Amino acid sequence: MATGGKDRQGREQRERTRAYQARQELHRREGRRRTRDNVLALVVGVVVIGAAIGLQTVYFVAGPGAPAPEPTVVDTPSPVPSGPVLPDPEVSSTP
Repeated sequence: MATGGKDRQGREQRERTRAYQARQELHRREGRRRTRDNVLALVVGVVVIGAAIGLQTVYFVAGPGAPAPEPTVVDTPSPVPSGPVLPDPEVSSTP
């Protein structure tokens, strides 16, 4: 019966080794999943921020948020009379 104890110890050792390897594999898979989730969240975040910037730009450049154009004043020279300059009959100096 001396071999019964040795067999039981070997079985327990194999079970502990199997459980340890299973925990290591689980830890590796969780690490890869966390890395993948972080990369996915980063990509989605960059896309959302880029879309927000693009939409804001379009709204304020071409949409209803665009400023109304200001009327510009252009100085145009008054036409120069081609003949002699006569005084205005409505403005007279005699009372």
